Amino acid sequence: MFYACVRAVVALALRLFYRVKVNAPGEAPSGPVLFVGNHPNGLIDPALVFILTRRQVTFMAKAPLFKLPVIGWLLKGLNALPVYRKQDDPTQMGRNEGTLDAAKGALVQGRAITIFPEGKSHSEPELAELKTGAARIALNAAREGAPVRIVPVGLTYAEKNVFRSEVLIDQGAPIDVQAFLPKDAASEQDAVRALTERVAEGLRSVTLNLEQWADLPVVQVAEQLYAFRQGGALDAERLRLWARGVRLFRTQEPERYERLRQHLSSFGSRMALVQAARPEDLSVEYRPGNVVPFAVKTLARLVFGLPLFALGLAVFALPYPLPRMAARRAELDIQATVKFLTAVVVSVVWWWGLTAVAAVWG
Repeated sequence: MFYACVRAVVALALRLFYRVKVNAPGEAPSGPVLFVGNHPNGLIDPALVFILTRRQVTFMAKAPLFKLPVIGWLLKGLNALPVYRKQDDPTQMGRNEGTLDAAKGALVQGRAITIFPEGKSHSEPELAELKTGAARIALNAAREGAPVRIVPVGLTYAEKNVFRSEVLIDQGAPIDVQAFLPKDAASEQDAVRALTERVAEGLRSVTLNLEQWADLPVVQVAEQLYAFRQGGALDAERLRLWARGVRLFRTQEPERYERLRQHLSSFGSRMALVQAARPEDLSVEYRPGNVVPFAVKTLARLVFGLPLFALGLAVFALPYPLPRMAARRAELDIQATVKFLTAVVVSVVWWWGLTAVAAVWG
């Protein structure tokens, strides 16, 4: 019951915060499943698994999170498993054996687990080197006869720290762990490395995975220009396609690509110079045929919408900017997490306060 309630609330809140798009060609396998994902956006990443699958999933999270007031309570309530990292406390590393055994046991029982094998949240343009923990857990469970499948989950954010931007959840093809079981103890490490590399390949197939930071503005500006010409919003799935094109272009025609990169970079700099957030900001035309309908529509909206606007402004003027203010000094890879958690807490507290005031005045 607790898991179902948390899943429903978090999934709803995420769909309000982002425009969520799911690309899952088929149902995730039944039985023991290890969901592995890239990790660009803090606590938002594991929360998106609530939207991808209705199965009850056991999460693996870094140990320090379990000590936080609200997040720790949620993780314990969800029966999450702590991962002890060297950079957090090297003296606790030995406790990971218990975590790995618990994860293996969950898979042997036919349950689902989510893990982020990069080991950290980051804003780098490509996958970080994967830790071997996911492969070890899967192989240990498969060795006991569990038909484990590893499902790569790619998370692509159009603008990850922007409210109502798009996020794509892309489910990759399942990986059969049985095929990687070692024939003997001597080949154990080779099996772990082979499966880890196969997982990396699966994740690369469902993520942006750019080679260097200089490529990111190319992908972003190209998508902005395309979205402007098509008359739509930025699309996370197209961003991934642009990234593939960039990698191919860079490899096959490096000189032409470099000229294109410089051209698009210059275009982006000029947009910033005139404080244009997107290409459409540069195409404003003030013709009578455009201005008159706009003025009429705006006037009608003011007349009929002003009372509702005034009410909403009066009620939410204080809590609305708080998430943005709270995230102002946060690192890029956790800005959305800070915004999201602040918004949830502020919304609950604010509505309770409004309800209490209404009850007193009632």
